[in-house]
Amino acid sequence: MAGINWGIIGCGDVTELKSGPAFNKIASSKLVAVMRRDAEKAADYAVRHKVGKWYNDAGKLMDDEEINAVYIATPPASHAPYAIDALRRGLNVYVEKPVTRTAAEARAIADAVKQSGAKLTVAHYRRAVPMFLYVKDLLNRQVIGDIRTVQIRMWQSSRPELIADVRHQWRLDPDLSGGGYFHDLAPHQLDLMLYYFGEPQAYHGYALNQSQQNKADDHVCGQIVFKNKVVVNGSWCFNVTEKEIVDSCEIVGSKGKITFPFFGKTVSWYNNTDNQTITFEHPQHIQQPHITNIVSYFNGGQSNPCSIEEAIVLMDIMDAFCTHN
Repeated sequence: MAGINWGIIGCGDVTELKSGPAFNKIASSKLVAVMRRDAEKAADYAVRHKVGKWYNDAGKLMDDEEINAVYIATPPASHAPYAIDALRRGLNVYVEKPVTRTAAEARAIADAVKQSGAKLTVAHYRRAVPMFLYVKDLLNRQVIGDIRTVQIRMWQSSRPELIADVRHQWRLDPDLSGGGYFHDLAPHQLDLMLYYFGEPQAYHGYALNQSQQNKADDHVCGQIVFKNKVVVNGSWCFNVTEKEIVDSCEIVGSKGKITFPFFGKTVSWYNNTDNQTITFEHPQHIQQPHITNIVSYFNGGQSNPCSIEEAIVLMDIMDAFCTHN
């Protein structure tokens, strides 16, 4: 098996524990270099994580002949430019979620993938986390019967504890992130719905800025009807009081219900004959199972764990949910 030699573009907070260390813990995978525009922070990251090389220019990192794959972990505004540049150089690409700010930008990446012959995977890593695979298995075995409806609630305060507390909250700058906290958190939830239920038939939604605390919408709602007749309703509100904070997914079937949080560790379910609650321990580096699959894909060992085409469907849904009337 060939070796995948990685370079990270944007070695910020998300790469500290969730992803960065995993690249050196997977067979046939090695983190060769990191890049951040702030040279001092890039050098510090390289020293702390024992990475041999660092850069403060993405082009120079991609020019490094030792590197054959890049992980793009910058804010979404630069995902498409960096991904397209890397693909044109023949580098394989792993890009953080949301893959872009809009579906149009995602389609530009898809065009570049077709033209380059290189491979690209999107960081919808919950597809490989044991807890969410357990839910998929319950659904596949029809433990709660035929699925009728799914109710998603992600209600948080204006400073969610789920979000890294950084000095510059780029997530609240739509020019950088595509929206607000919805664009940061909802890709995890909506991608799992696509992973669980397949192709959507119709979707619509609405977004508004209720609190006017910044430029980003803080309240988004939407509905998806899947071709298999599953109906998903979602509510994302980032301005509630602390006592009303909730992270919940309820999947209701003809024989019972599955309940779990997207950012927790417990799955509960019941049907006509059984009732169980299972607690999981997530991987130390939560993206490692997904990255393991990506390395295998880049080496020709399996299909794409999450393609740009799948991410385009997700971005189409997000664009629709963020409609303003």
